[in-house]
Amino acid sequence: MEQTKRLLMTFKTTDNKKVSLSVDNPREDITESEIKDAMDLVVSKNIFAPNGADIISVVEAKVVVTDTTSYDLEL
Repeated sequence: MEQTKRLLMTFKTTDNKKVSLSVDNPREDITESEIKDAMDLVVSKNIFAPNGADIISVVEAKVVVTDTTSYDLEL
């Protein structure tokens, strides 16, 4: 079984939609404060414009852990 972790950061855009940015394998010791600071930086620098809309605010952040089990189907 393979386990993966992803930091998923969700923002609101000027067209009132949600957009997410993800970071694979975030540090184990990352803090809520570091995540918030990084997300605030994304908003303040305004370098992303998904579908032509600016990111205007922070919505949420979470770490998603996925367990994957592969099966060899050749019998």
